[in-house]
Amino acid sequence: MELKNILDKALIVVEEAAQFIRSQAGKVREADIITKSKNSLVSYVDQRAEEILVSGLGKTLPKAGFITEEETVEQQTSEYTWVIDPLDGTTNFLQGIPLYAVSVGLVRQDEILLGIVSDVENHENYYAWRGGGAWCNGQRIQVSTRNKIDEAIVATGFPYASRGNLPKLSSAFDFFLNHASGIRRLGSAAIDLAYVACGRFDVYYETTLNAWDIAGGIIIVEEAGGKTTDFKGEDQMLQNGEVIAAPKAIHHAVTTHIRNIFES
Repeated sequence: MELKNILDKALIVVEEAAQFIRSQAGKVREADIITKSKNSLVSYVDQRAEEILVSGLGKTLPKAGFITEEETVEQQTSEYTWVIDPLDGTTNFLQGIPLYAVSVGLVRQDEILLGIVSDVENHENYYAWRGGGAWCNGQRIQVSTRNKIDEAIVATGFPYASRGNLPKLSSAFDFFLNHASGIRRLGSAAIDLAYVACGRFDVYYETTLNAWDIAGGIIIVEEAGGKTTDFKGEDQMLQNGEVIAAPKAIHHAVTTHIRNIFES
């Protein structure tokens, strides 16, 4: 399989979805918004963007399966599976906060082969394929060179579900509040990962995520020279919804602190 060729075709499809999302910014009415669950919203924009992605990517790799957030297509894994979030940061989009993304990953037997994260309003397309490096709009990107937590800008998010984790999440947040250079919370896991990959953020950690939130961004971080694991330091991010992304020089220290908090 020629991954670069598939990636190039997928980038065209992702840009079509991003253009549609941009065209609808500020146009969604209250009546168009559906509450899927507490703090989880969806509109026709998410659904139509997903349809664009499924249609285009289905032609790019006809035998591939799909795992998608809005389930506009039959959810089925195959030898190759597209893992799609058509609009990561829906709440930001609906509130007029210009931080939301299209996220696409191609997975083969739990190995991510390529990923695309389109930072829609900033017109930045981050992408990577296995062994091909990480890129943004045609320029090679890499993670930061910082190797100390006290110099790091740390990004995180707060889960809508699994509120039982809040005490431990609060402890982790408190640790970085006291020991890191700064903390950010953007509201899009895909953009958080992309920003680690290009060095804007030094660390990103979060739990209670879905595979479609992070499949695209994980490989971009890794191909940019970073490391991604779950909170135990293992390669089970898509399975358990945990992720720590950072430069290799700082990843171990970050993982040690988070693991100690969550295993206590």
